Amino acid sequence: MTDVKNNPISSEQFEDTVWTQEVAFIDSVPRWIAMTFVFVVFIGVWQFVTSFGLVSPIILPTPWETLMDMIFVGKNLATGGYMLTALWITILEVIYGFALAITIGFTLGVIVGETAFGEKALMPYLVAIDTMPKVAFAPLFVAWLGFGIESKVALAAFIATFPIVVGTAAGLHAADENARMLFKTMGASRMQTLIKMKLPTGLPQIFTGLKIGAVGVMAGAITGEFLGGGKGFGELIRVAASQLNTPRVFSLILYLSLVGLALYMLVTWTQRKVVFWHKERVGDYDG
Repeated sequence: MTDVKNNPISSEQFEDTVWTQEVAFIDSVPRWIAMTFVFVVFIGVWQFVTSFGLVSPIILPTPWETLMDMIFVGKNLATGGYMLTALWITILEVIYGFALAITIGFTLGVIVGETAFGEKALMPYLVAIDTMPKVAFAPLFVAWLGFGIESKVALAAFIATFPIVVGTAAGLHAADENARMLFKTMGASRMQTLIKMKLPTGLPQIFTGLKIGAVGVMAGAITGEFLGGGKGFGELIRVAASQLNTPRVFSLILYLSLVGLALYMLVTWTQRKVVFWHKERVGDYDG
């Protein structure tokens, strides 16, 4: 019989039996350094293209021209000028559209994910509608709802609804079969199973749909302003483009991207507070 005391396992032998994941160098770089590097490279390529005349300045302004126009727009916003009014209109369109998309998308998602009728009868039609070009519906919404904010809200909600439907339905199907059987054995009703087991389990997928919808709702509102008039930032972009004022177009788009990013971050923050037990990871390494 081998004496364990006389044959101790060395630390080197123990380490060989432990599985460790190798992290690539590029994955170990801190996020702020990676983001700064990508930003510097992007600005450098942009400056190179404009400095050597590879693209007409009418089409692509220089980074400096864009920065100066962003400062001008920022001053107008800070002093409560007409751009602030236009931005607020666009923000309202986005907020109302996203709220409407959440209401409709969650309701349809529960019907699709919880009933066979919804999965067999409704889902094919929802997929068919989602494959249609959304821009083609803008004139219809304008004809139905007029040139006011209502048509922009409708188009924004129309674009953002389908990802929420899919995320909700996928979340309801994510519940473990053993958990379903446990609730059934305990005599839980269908509504109790939905509220206490399926919805909490499916929250990660539901929030994934919400984040995709948060990205699309901004595009819907701006598209509605392009094609159906309006008094928001989309109209300012359309006017600037018609005047070939590309620095203004770029600066307005960048400010709109900040609004969209804020909405996305709000959904992400809410997810972290509500689904605190779930941690999303991109790839296999969380840097």
